Amino acid sequence: MRLTSFADYGLRMLMRMASAPSRAFSTAELAEEMNLSRNHLTKIMQRLARGGIVETRRGAGGGAVLSRDLSAIRLGDVIRLLEQGQALVECLGPGGGACSIEGCCRLKARLRRAEARFLDDLNQSTLADIALPQRVAA
Repeated sequence: MRLTSFADYGLRMLMRMASAPSRAFSTAELAEEMNLSRNHLTKIMQRLARGGIVETRRGAGGGAVLSRDLSAIRLGDVIRLLEQGQALVECLGPGGGACSIEGCCRLKARLRRAEARFLDDLNQSTLADIALPQRVAA
């Protein structure tokens, strides 16, 4: 299984934020640290906020903070949120795609089960398990 860059970058952002969970992070700061597109990270941050993983604050001292304890943020749930609308294969997506063997395929149900097991397995781990080490100010 391959995750999109959207999910990959989202996990990296959360891992960084988990290294200082009470601190607010701006997308500009995270983009610079990770050498990634600020616009792309902004879209990811918006999805994380809509999903209740982070809270965003405007103004001085603003940015994004984790909305829950690290041990309450399950990795499978994060992936499910960030991969929303990204089907493992075309036939599992909305509308089912243009499959020429629809109706007699024995693979689709197995792929759906495998995807569910993958996410269930990831849900055995939390953001606390993968948080980056705290950075020490120089």
